[in-house]
Amino acid sequence: MALLQTTLCSPACPEPLQLLCTAVLREMSPCDSLSLSCDHIQDTRQLGLVASVLLAQGDQQQVRSLGQRVLKVLESRQPEGPSLRHLLPVVSKVTSLAPDALREEQTRALSKRLGDWLRYASVQQAVAHSSGGFFSTPRARQLGPVTEVDGAVATDFFTVLSTGQRFTEDQWLNVQAFSMLRAWLLDSGPGGSSAPDADDKSELEGSTLSMLSATSTAGHVLPPQQWLREKAFEYCQRLLEQSNRRALKKADSDLQKACLVEAVLVLDVLCQQDPSFLYRTLSCLKSLHTRLRGDPAWVRALLPVAQFFLHHGEAAAVDAEGVYQHLFTRIPAEHFHSPMLAFEFVQFCRDSLPLFGRNLGVLRTSFPNLFKFLAWNSPPLTSDFVALLPSLVDAGTAVEMLHLLLDLPCLTAALDLQLRSLQSASERPPWDVSIRALGCLEALRDSQVQGLFQHLLRAHASGTVERLTPLYRLLQPLAGCARVVQCAEAVPTLLRAFFSAVTQFADGALASQLSLLLLERSDSLYQVPGYEASVHRVLSSQFPALCKLHPPLVVEQAKELLEFVGGPRSGGHVLTSVVWAIGEYLSVSWDRRCTVEQINNFFEALEALLFEVTQSRPSTTLPKCPPQVITVLMTTLTKLASRSQDLIPRVSLLLSKMRTLAQSPAAGPVPGEEGARAAHTRATELLNLLKMPSVAQFVFTPSVEVSEPRYHRDTNTALPLVLRTVSRLVEREAGLLPG
Repeated sequence: MALLQTTLCSPACPEPLQLLCTAVLREMSPCDSLSLSCDHIQDTRQLGLVASVLLAQGDQQQVRSLGQRVLKVLESRQPEGPSLRHLLPVVSKVTSLAPDALREEQTRALSKRLGDWLRYASVQQAVAHSSGGFFSTPRARQLGPVTEVDGAVATDFFTVLSTGQRFTEDQWLNVQAFSMLRAWLLDSGPGGSSAPDADDKSELEGSTLSMLSATSTAGHVLPPQQWLREKAFEYCQRLLEQSNRRALKKADSDLQKACLVEAVLVLDVLCQQDPSFLYRTLSCLKSLHTRLRGDPAWVRALLPVAQFFLHHGEAAAVDAEGVYQHLFTRIPAEHFHSPMLAFEFVQFCRDSLPLFGRNLGVLRTSFPNLFKFLAWNSPPLTSDFVALLPSLVDAGTAVEMLHLLLDLPCLTAALDLQLRSLQSASERPPWDVSIRALGCLEALRDSQVQGLFQHLLRAHASGTVERLTPLYRLLQPLAGCARVVQCAEAVPTLLRAFFSAVTQFADGALASQLSLLLLERSDSLYQVPGYEASVHRVLSSQFPALCKLHPPLVVEQAKELLEFVGGPRSGGHVLTSVVWAIGEYLSVSWDRRCTVEQINNFFEALEALLFEVTQSRPSTTLPKCPPQVITVLMTTLTKLASRSQDLIPRVSLLLSKMRTLAQSPAAGPVPGEEGARAAHTRATELLNLLKMPSVAQFVFTPSVEVSEPRYHRDTNTALPLVLRTVSRLVEREAGLLPG
């Protein structure tokens, strides 16, 4: 540690080694054994390196003292002195960590200088020193004016998009001033922690920090903050003009895009801080949007433009719905495979939720398109969509959204197939080349499959639902793709977030719709390894929650539930939750429409199901039934019998038989000794309760007043003690009886 600090502070140390020491020390921060100090460092490059380590420590007092030290160096800097390039990033970091670190007069002074650096940097390239010969002295070679990205000589002021072979000191400061401009405006402007008084028109005469050229201050009457905003506005307007030039180099083209995004974001901040800029900005941003929407290369720049209209469209009486429609219709459909755009798009949606207002419907109906980002980039975007789902779902889209969430791995496979069908290899992002999809591409020409394919890839909510089973079969060769498997792993988390949001507003009708959907889709899923089991675990926990939300659901959907328990055996988790819900909510206490006939029908169906799962021989295709299913079936049958006491003899006989079968685990219906023991114990408990029908009815079908506090589960009340005592007495009496 000491050697790293000594090397960093050594004037004779090579710069690469100092940079390496700085990086290591930053990674080790915060560290108690750090003893660096910048009090006596005069070299600005070294001061910048040491300051970056001290800032990584995160000590607020140290951040403030460091800010004052850097400002002191800035104040004492002579025109030909050391470069300020290394200190501006430190100032920007200090103000972000401790906005009150600078005094008001220091904030004003630096704002003034930033404005001058932005607007009045030299338009000539730096002097290049070259040797005129072996015996001659070096001479300066003038390189001429800076140029634009298209090679034309610059005729306006210097910006970050101006090009040249060598740059002067003030040109480097121009670039750095722009890079910190937005953060500085936010920190020092209205509402910022270090915001000066907006009405203060005082000048900065006498301040040693305001080393301004005579040309830049001539006729200047604006206060520093307003001066900076004016120069920032001019700078951004210039960048918008420069971004329209055709760059000669790809690196310059990429820089154009990045600078355009930043320029629009700065204009957004300026219009928020001073509405007088709004009407000067609107026309150029409308033209910019028209230009960008037709060029796929500039798609990322559309996000800050849309954000600008979200912030200011209402104030300027501009209907920006066309901007949003284009944003949510074309971009996700055409650029879902761009990971950076996917991240920025979802962040834009999250950040802009409070601003959508009456346009929130555009966002909600566009969820099929947004889910394309999620399907293709599920690992990094899952947490963002968990946060976004409560705002996307409403009563009108809940059913369609749940279908699409369950089909999300299938959507990933469909997007993969869509990209494989592109003719140009340059348009295709990389995918799993180990998966062959030639048969899928050929089968896609089928008209029926094409309709399902287009439905799955729709851009907006359609209000309709299609059974995608033929598409599952077609896309089955892609089920093993790593991207599809990753998406399938994210679905359970998304389903929990979905149901958590829906249960906040769902009424009885929606709860009934969703419950039927769960039953229908439990055996209709895209077959990805491990996907069905993980989805069943979530669905099994959500079905009882929907029944609790709307208890009459069981009576209302009696026909469908009977078909489910009497049909082909579904997964153990879903079946268990459905059987439990029948026993819990098929009662007059929950719905007056419940009849004895319904109870008898369910009893017969569940009795047949219990007989089936306990009498069928296990095989590789039909393994032994999980013990949870058997115990829940026994409990539900007992509950139903307690509500229709003519059924008590039948269920008593059935429970006696189950208790006898459970005593021999090897040949019995319940797998494992532990499962057999649980089934035997449950059968014994239920038989004991049925010997006192009035007690059984009270325990199995308590009134709402009793069931809500759940006294029988509260160990602080007397009911559990009474139940245990009665159970022991009944067991003792049963032991004394013959046979």
